[in-house]
Amino acid sequence: MYQAKAVAREPGMIPAAVAIALREGEDGPEALFIHRAERADDTWSGQIAFPGGRREPSDPHLRATAIRETREEVGVELTDAERLGVLDDMYPRTPVLPPVVVRPFVFGLVDRPPLTLSNEVQDAFWLSFAALNASGVQREVTIRHRELERVFPAYVLENRTIWGMTERILTNLLSLAKSTSSLDNIK
Repeated sequence: MYQAKAVAREPGMIPAAVAIALREGEDGPEALFIHRAERADDTWSGQIAFPGGRREPSDPHLRATAIRETREEVGVELTDAERLGVLDDMYPRTPVLPPVVVRPFVFGLVDRPPLTLSNEVQDAFWLSFAALNASGVQREVTIRHRELERVFPAYVLENRTIWGMTERILTNLLSLAKSTSSLDNIK
């Protein structure tokens, strides 16, 4: 199992977690993504992400946060899913964003579960590693976000653009998957 490098938490950092749900699809490993609903109270409104969110006081640990958020956002139960690993903690690089530190947990699923979207999610979908690694998918894009326009590395597939922290988590995941050459070897 991959052992993550935890980021030292500075005072005021908000702990959060995401769940990377993986399964073997027709084209090899694939991951579950969400397209966040457009909401004024959501800093990451309208972005593509992994299911997840901030730790609640009732969550005994961050893995429980990832499991709870996935259940709430897309109706997928990960409690009994295979735990494949934990990736490095991430934090936003833009000072206008909340001071969160996000821990990505990787889970393995046997089947593609049915999805039930909450009002926080406008869409949920699976993308194969093969599609994400295809030529021309990873490139730079100009994003206007919170009154700023900047160039970011991104994955662009049809009308979906994965950028920001999700792009960084995904790049780490795909790099790890390439170095192990199989979903089974991430463990």
